[in-house]
Amino acid sequence: MEGVTVVRHPLVQHKLSLMRDKERSTSNFRRLVREIAMLLAYEVTRELPMTTERIETPLEAMDAPMIEGKKLVLAPILRAGLALADGMLELIPSARVAHVGLYRDHDTLEAVEYFFKAPTDLADRLVIVTDPMLATANSAVAAIERLKARGAKDLRYVCLLAAPEGVARLRAAHPDVPIWTAAIDSHLNDKGYIVPGLGDAGDRIYGTR
Repeated sequence: MEGVTVVRHPLVQHKLSLMRDKERSTSNFRRLVREIAMLLAYEVTRELPMTTERIETPLEAMDAPMIEGKKLVLAPILRAGLALADGMLELIPSARVAHVGLYRDHDTLEAVEYFFKAPTDLADRLVIVTDPMLATANSAVAAIERLKARGAKDLRYVCLLAAPEGVARLRAAHPDVPIWTAAIDSHLNDKGYIVPGLGDAGDRIYGTR
């Protein structure tokens, strides 16, 4: 599927399968989210632009490869997206963090914004939007629109699971924003949940189910 990367690394797939188990404890689920987030961060940053800098090793000088440009921005969609961002920060501790507060109206399934805070120079940085589930894509579309309005031009979207309906909607609304996910599941049910999925990721991360 154009613009969509499914990360099929065995470690990613194994950890995702563990997370799907409804008997998984909150602490184990949260740990797995952080671990899989680091693996997804590795994949989504694979093509970052590089340059070289002159450094001194203990033996001699060399032109060493370094990431070029300003540090990237992680933009979790609150609240569940925070867990993915936290895991990515383990790998990219210098990243800046934007916060996009959205909740899904359970009647209309539309995204409602309640908080937004981001660095002022988004136009100069790669922005990685994180949210565990790409279901209806209402939250993803709204978050990316908000970030673009603030100036973001280079965006990528990372999730654990996606539904075909959500992928189609996000790609139609923002074809310039590529998607990374660990799996694309079968479909959405009548309540807008991904099937077979893993349940409500936010509730399972924070023990509020």
